[in-house]
Amino acid sequence: MSDLTALTLAEARDGLNRGDFTSVELTEAYIAAVEAARPLNAFISETPGKAREMAKASDARRAKGDLGAMEGLPIGMKDLFCTRDVLTTAGSHILDGFRPPYESTISQNLWDAGAVMLGKLNMDEFAMGSSNETSFYGTAINPWAPEGDNRKYVPGGSSGGSASSVAAHCVVAATGTDTGGSIRQPAAFTGIVGVKPTYGRCSRWGTVAFASSLDQAGPMTRTVRDAAIMLGAMAGFDPKDSTSVDMPVPNFEAALTGDIRGLKIGIPAEYRMDGMPEEIEALWRKGEAMLKDAGAEIVHINLPHTKYALPCYYIVAPAEASSNLARYDGMRFGLRVNGEDLTDTYERTRAEGFGNEVQRRVMIGTYVLSAGYYDAYYLKAQKVRTLILQDFEQAFEKVDAILTPTTPSAAFAEGDKAGDPISMYLNDIFTVPASMAGLPGASVPVGLSKGGLPLGLQILSPAFDEETLFRVAGVLESAAGFDATPNKWWVKS
Repeated sequence: MSDLTALTLAEARDGLNRGDFTSVELTEAYIAAVEAARPLNAFISETPGKAREMAKASDARRAKGDLGAMEGLPIGMKDLFCTRDVLTTAGSHILDGFRPPYESTISQNLWDAGAVMLGKLNMDEFAMGSSNETSFYGTAINPWAPEGDNRKYVPGGSSGGSASSVAAHCVVAATGTDTGGSIRQPAAFTGIVGVKPTYGRCSRWGTVAFASSLDQAGPMTRTVRDAAIMLGAMAGFDPKDSTSVDMPVPNFEAALTGDIRGLKIGIPAEYRMDGMPEEIEALWRKGEAMLKDAGAEIVHINLPHTKYALPCYYIVAPAEASSNLARYDGMRFGLRVNGEDLTDTYERTRAEGFGNEVQRRVMIGTYVLSAGYYDAYYLKAQKVRTLILQDFEQAFEKVDAILTPTTPSAAFAEGDKAGDPISMYLNDIFTVPASMAGLPGASVPVGLSKGGLPLGLQILSPAFDEETLFRVAGVLESAAGFDATPNKWWVKS
């Protein structure tokens, strides 16, 4: 039997349906792949026993003709999603030993669709980071590295473990979350597809909160078709989440018609930043030409408030984080560091439990929400956020989708930017605007950098029009023909 882990999600689904192999056989192949890929540090917790049980149950359902959209497919779960009785840490020391007594809606939807869990994936602490270097459990490593370069490269963040595991073929797909680009940026860094759906398309219930008005779950897969299949299983209305939108979930896979003739694709002038590397500019022009050759009309547009998106994000997101993270006090769950009295216990627990980046963002957030600064910073940022949304709404009156770079560079080596928070934050410069507007976005791998590292382009579409998003992304993927793979340096010969 050929290497089962080489199959895409769609191919594995079809193989299972034909009876070419069982879920147990597929799962065993992936359990071995997870073990072989341990040098990548992509997993915080491996759950091979649970995976075998779930695969066996899936094969039993299949024998009865009871098939879900993800039936028998082994996936990784970002460690931000609560999983019943399975360690859930959000990449933080402060959640040591936390085993939730409940299941997040996203994970439950996937289990109901027949998916198999291989384990919980590494991530930046509380999803705060762009490189996976803030995780208490160490940096997940990008399976890609330039030829002859012995340094370890970051997979992006916060969904770094998810991106690394998909790119290394040790899961067929993975869940991610995107607050300011944490699905799309790591997808670009690792040569995979990452989709952030419209805010409200996927439930946030049972997902450890970072910034509640921005957090959104999405799929990280090898192909656009795989992402369409997986998002269909993840999405849906949830009465337990007040931000969940009550509307039907389309058949996203059916949207992959391969035909974008007549569609208008916007190219925003404001995304051409000063100092943008030539290879990013060239990649963007290449993507533009591909879509034009496929029959789309290229329209140059303006999004004038784009330049304010990143500073606004780093006011709004830390403000919400400071509020959400106030619940971690060592009293009910996770780490507790006993002090001389209750207040001292709170302070010691939070000081030891939170890493530097989380402490930095909590401090920023507390500052901008404090008396005398709320109006000057937080309220003003929310007003500018509205203007950013209005820019997109006006643009989508003229175009059907927007094409931009996903990231301002290829992946960088571990430690290169760890001491420079501003440089690190600039990784999100192309992804944050859509997050601030709550719009869907997808990163598609299109080419390689001069150093041989993956580069991606981003497609944006109007709110709740993921069908157009997938339609355009599918054509871009097909035209790019990206088939490069990492050289598996981590596998012992």
